Amino acid sequence: MANENTIMTIAKVMIAAAWADGNVSPEEINSLKDILFQLPDITASDWSELDIYIETPVGEAERIRLEEDLLAQLTTPEDKALAIAALDEVVSADGRVSDSERAVLEEIKPMIESADVGILSPLSRLMRGSLNRRSQEAVNAPNREVYLEDFTHNKIFYLVSRRLELESEDISLSDPVLRKLSLAGGLMAHVAYVDQEVTEAEFDAMADILEAKWGASTVEAALVAEVAVSETSKGLDIYRISREFFETTTAEQRVRFLDVLFAVADGDGRVSYEETEEIRLIAKMLKLTHRQFIDAKLKIPS
Repeated sequence: MANENTIMTIAKVMIAAAWADGNVSPEEINSLKDILFQLPDITASDWSELDIYIETPVGEAERIRLEEDLLAQLTTPEDKALAIAALDEVVSADGRVSDSERAVLEEIKPMIESADVGILSPLSRLMRGSLNRRSQEAVNAPNREVYLEDFTHNKIFYLVSRRLELESEDISLSDPVLRKLSLAGGLMAHVAYVDQEVTEAEFDAMADILEAKWGASTVEAALVAEVAVSETSKGLDIYRISREFFETTTAEQRVRFLDVLFAVADGDGRVSYEETEEIRLIAKMLKLTHRQFIDAKLKIPS
């Protein structure tokens, strides 16, 4: 059986191939899970390493880098057969193979088949020049795994900073402040989404608070609010966000943040019982006292 690193790399290439048509379907994700069942014990860290590729599209340069990683790891004919079968399965998992997916398969499959796992074959020698050119391209290709810790611990910051980077927006905030602002955005969005929807008024309240109280630009505030709301609807880990926010703020900032949470809840003109209880839970996770929670609650008009 292929080793764990090889299986993980095959899985990453599968995701990259699935992104060729601009979309990763649930069927393709299930196909990915099939190969992961070969791992004796896949961890949350392993899944995060794959999820970072599932989250946003994989471009050609990054896909080439992953393919190069895979070619370097193939050591047996069984590895090669497994990689080819996995790629065939994932691109056909949703019942159709697009032209872009077919093009990716036609590019990578011959290289896998000719990969040297012993004495150099004549075909591998012929292809060496092409592979070297690809290898040089792969050296300078994007590698989102350098941001894996951000993706795992502060996903909103990861997505916001990548968006700002791709859109070439000037970032007015320092990196530590943007990280803190992203955590704040996640907690605010969580409160706003307690009733399973975020009203326009609540969204505007979030963006206004991020801009007025945290020094974000209009673009940064709107983007953090947008990403936070989107990620909250997918199910953010509120306990992890609260812990990270606690570790990056002062006691005074956390007390004042309760006022912010109630202001967001009141963005639509009413603070519901469910929102109040969720803020109570966050206050507890931020190690604030019941008296501090009540003081913040009393500032909101009945």
